[in-house]
Amino acid sequence: MAPQAEIPVAANVLGTIGTVLWSVQLIPQAWTNWRTKNTEGLPSSMMFLWAICGVPFGVYAIVQKFNIPVQVQPHVFMFLCLLNWSQTLLYFHKWPLRKVIAVAAGTAAAFGGVEAALILTLRPIYQAGNETHVIVVGVVAAVLLAAGLLPPYGEAWKRRGRIIGINFVFLATDLLGALFSLFSLVAQQTFDILGGVMYIVCILLEIGIFSSHLIWLFRTRRIRAEAKLNDKTFDDVMAEHEQQGLPSNFAERTPAWPRKKSRRDEEKSPSSRPTSARSNNIMRPHNEQDEDQTG
Repeated sequence: MAPQAEIPVAANVLGTIGTVLWSVQLIPQAWTNWRTKNTEGLPSSMMFLWAICGVPFGVYAIVQKFNIPVQVQPHVFMFLCLLNWSQTLLYFHKWPLRKVIAVAAGTAAAFGGVEAALILTLRPIYQAGNETHVIVVGVVAAVLLAAGLLPPYGEAWKRRGRIIGINFVFLATDLLGALFSLFSLVAQQTFDILGGVMYIVCILLEIGIFSSHLIWLFRTRRIRAEAKLNDKTFDDVMAEHEQQGLPSNFAERTPAWPRKKSRRDEEKSPSSRPTSARSNNIMRPHNEQDEDQTG
């Protein structure tokens, strides 16, 4: 597809709205992460894949001379994704703050260098009439965008459809940003198919995440209502069931595949807890216990 020669006012307005929404979309998520100091349920792979997606997405938009808001959009998106990814490293994986800052800054610099190199390489090729390379870049961006929204489905499967750790204000803002950006492409003189596919994929997968949690809320309505009457939470009820060895249709699933333990998992592990005085006494030889009692 030839570069956009002239951008209609409607496309600029709609694209600006989409950019503003995508400029603030991940701020509620970052605020929640910082306030709770907890990112459980927010997959770090989701944020990292989205951050990578910003590179080919930015190249695709700049080389084809989309309206300015749509060109800015991928870079704001990339920055916010890197910020949230850094928080998952800090709060969930328990990396030292200095290491998180160094890794995040290095990753951002690498992404910027790769994008600049791709733009300088592909722009003259595209202007010469060869669109194949740019189309490949657009396909890669669409695949990464879709792949980034798959990890939350894994978290939903683990919790029987429940979504935790993901701020729904962020999710709704992201969905609206994609919707307005899609409208901006429609308002252009020629509709960009790959750009449209990226936004449509984002919209559909995010609707799926919303639907998963709504279905979980409907299925657990009685349990949550009874828990509320007893001044408990759903998690309290599930913990009681686990302690009593009672089966539950809503207990968390355990993945069958092996997973490397994070520092957070090691802290939760019983083997990492200090041994009580009672257990120490049990493990001591009988003759030592007898000596204590006779003494």
